[in-house]
Amino acid sequence: MAALSPLCLSSPFSPPPPASLPPATISTSIRFPIRRCQLSLLSVRAAVSAKDTPAPRQPRGIMKPTPITPELQVIVGVPEISRTQALKHVWAYIKEHELQDPNNKKIILCDEKLKKIFGKDQVGLLEVTKLLNPHFKKKE
Repeated sequence: MAALSPLCLSSPFSPPPPASLPPATISTSIRFPIRRCQLSLLSVRAAVSAKDTPAPRQPRGIMKPTPITPELQVIVGVPEISRTQALKHVWAYIKEHELQDPNNKKIILCDEKLKKIFGKDQVGLLEVTKLLNPHFKKKE
């Protein structure tokens, strides 16, 4: 069984006792045994060379640029774009032309360009991505 040794709060690493109490009071009144334990630390370094770093991944899924219809090209300005970037361009167009309903910001009031894309006079906030889907053509 491991030997128990008293723990004293006065050590070279602890601050000196306050001046109001005599040092003997502190060192004798707060003593209790603790078990000795050993800690071992292991440090590991991994060497990484420039050859080991992988090449940047090609965009996939909604991040992959896809051909779009001419109606959507009018707002976006490019013939091929990712779905996320197309949505950003559409939202920028909506905010730039102040097409949100002032009473209910969740409703978009469509102008002529947006009517060609969405096919409605008003569109709900959550419908925008669903209504943009048909404007992305499949790559062959």
